Order: sequence, then C-alpha cells, then structure tokens
Amino acid sequence: MTETLLLDKRTQSMVEGYVPTGEILSSLVRFFSIFSDSTRLRILSALAISEMCVTDISRVLEINQTTVSHQLRFLKDAGMVKTDRHGKIIFYSVVNDVVNDVLLKGVEFLGY
Repeated sequence: MTETLLLDKRTQSMVEGYVPTGEILSSLVRFFSIFSDSTRLRILSALAISEMCVTDISRVLEINQTTVSHQLRFLKDAGMVKTDRHGKIIFYSVVNDVVNDVLLKGVEFLGY
C-alpha cells in the first residue's frame, strides 16, 4: 500500500531541490565536523580575535604546543585557517569572516 504525501507537489519539489545530496552533502558533513572538537573551537575562537603563532595560542589557551600544531594543521588542511610567515615565525588566522559567523551563530542559537 502506497502512502500519499500530505505535501503539495510544489513543496515536495522545493524540498527535493533544497536538501543537499552527494558531494555537497559530504562537504557539509566535513565542514561541520570541524566544529565538533572543543580544542579546534577554542583555537578558531582565538584566531577570530587575532592572528597568533603556535606558542601564543598554546600559552593563552593553555593547550600543549604539539596539540595546537596538530589541530592547526588539520584546520589549515580543511581550509579554515591561513598562514603568514614573518621571518621564522608563522602566524595563523581564520580565512574569512564566515568562520567567525558560524561560531557566533552557534552561540546565538544556544542563547548565550
């Protein structure tokens, strides 16, 4: 027995066209998974305020320097942070305001 949809055809078509599938869905899953780690969230939040080097991030956030380096490599590979070399020191910053917007929308959604 087939069930009849309560949606009208126009709404059904809109839903089918809007809900991501395939590569777009996979990319969205990867994008949002970046925000699922507390260390990465803390690093991104700090970098949304100011560019910083690994040592400064480690000291300010009280996170082991190796962990910071590992997470920054992950964030850079994901396209979330960029680097700027000043002599021997590499500074990290968020790639654009969209990263900060996502963080702020999460805070807003949670009511903080």
